[in-house]
Amino acid sequence: MDLNNAALPKLPIAAPSYDRGSVGVGIAHIGAGHFHRAHQAMYIDRLLEQGVARDWGICGVGVLPADWPMRDVLRDQDGLYTLIQQHPDGSRDARVIGSIIDYRYAPDDPEAALEVMAAPSTRIISLTITEGGYRDPDGPAFGLITEALARRRDRGIAAPTILSCDNIESNGQVARRVVLANAECRDPGLAEWVAEHTRFPSSMVDRITPSTTPEMAAAVQRDFGVADRWPVLTEPFAAWVIEDCFGAGRPPLEQAGALLVDDVVPYEMMKLRLLNAGHQCLCYFARLCGFKFVHDAARDPSFVEFLLAYFDSEAIPTLAPVPGIDLHDYSRTLIERFANPGVGDTVARLCAYSSDRIPKWLFPVICDNLENDGPVRLAAAVVASWARYAEGVDERGEPIEVVDQLADSLVPIAQSQYENPTAFIEIALFGDLAHQPRFVQAYRWALDSLHRNGARATLEALLR
Repeated sequence: MDLNNAALPKLPIAAPSYDRGSVGVGIAHIGAGHFHRAHQAMYIDRLLEQGVARDWGICGVGVLPADWPMRDVLRDQDGLYTLIQQHPDGSRDARVIGSIIDYRYAPDDPEAALEVMAAPSTRIISLTITEGGYRDPDGPAFGLITEALARRRDRGIAAPTILSCDNIESNGQVARRVVLANAECRDPGLAEWVAEHTRFPSSMVDRITPSTTPEMAAAVQRDFGVADRWPVLTEPFAAWVIEDCFGAGRPPLEQAGALLVDDVVPYEMMKLRLLNAGHQCLCYFARLCGFKFVHDAARDPSFVEFLLAYFDSEAIPTLAPVPGIDLHDYSRTLIERFANPGVGDTVARLCAYSSDRIPKWLFPVICDNLENDGPVRLAAAVVASWARYAEGVDERGEPIEVVDQLADSLVPIAQSQYENPTAFIEIALFGDLAHQPRFVQAYRWALDSLHRNGARATLEALLR
């Protein structure tokens, strides 16, 4: 059965019971990809199903040329898609999500996208643009936001809340700096207006969501009888912790399971240094050992022991207490989540764009431990595993596709480390790590072991 509004009453799986035609746009979301559709859109759908938040429907905004397939799918499916929750025991839950009620593709029609973002009814502009998007303040996302804010000011429309939903530390503050810099270049008066009226709450988002594949779409058709060209597969776990700092109202997200707090920092530090850095601890060793899927590596006893050792001895000691959460219990839950075979998350996905990820997730753990005389041996070995992976050849001599915006420079540097063992950590990403003797000693030992003995033997030696 094709997925569209007309099919809703006849679908064989759970679907919106609310009248989507009565839902107004309150949120314009930049980057409506698979994570947004597994996470924020799901929370809004929950509220709509409860009969609340009718003014908080989502208009997705595509800004990149690669977003055109999403444009076509959401247009043809009336914004509907299937969300599959895959449980560790193999069971699955399926629901059609209806909270995305419009979609604007800025490369085709920037005016249409801007007018949604500048509309008085749009009170939140949220964004999921990945870590690299913040390094390009002149990129399309922040250009659109700045223009929309300028139009609102000129028309006497209240400023919206800009809500970041990305895996970066203090994402609200980062977004504020980038928007203000853009506004200052355009018009200092606009920058003053934004600084006075616009709120930029930080948030922590957490849900493991692999990229959609054609096989996922075929499985939804086969198993649920729904012809969905771009479903989303995810784990049962979901968390959203949001700084309760909104300037123009907000939906009652706490009724959907989100946590509204005064300070997001302890929660985001927990997630970045445990879940996100834990993925990095696993993925390069896993790729070098020949693993394709995350769950296979996360069920290997040596990998489990290595991850738990990193969590307990190096990461958790750098974290402040997190209200309501036992960090050791949380870290054990992470192993269970990583090992969920139904999610089918790939090692290649975790290895991609490492130059964005390692500096934000693992590097702070290393720096804190160096400053406080804490252990760095395991984290140094993770950096060495990335350096070995970045050589672009595995232990069997087969090529590795290094997916990274800095790949053209990283790969030759990694390949030079046989002659200069610290070449990789001398790049600017690592600050002064190449001049920290304690780190360098641990790093050089691990890199030498990776070259001489291989990833499996190195991992096991680290645990002895």
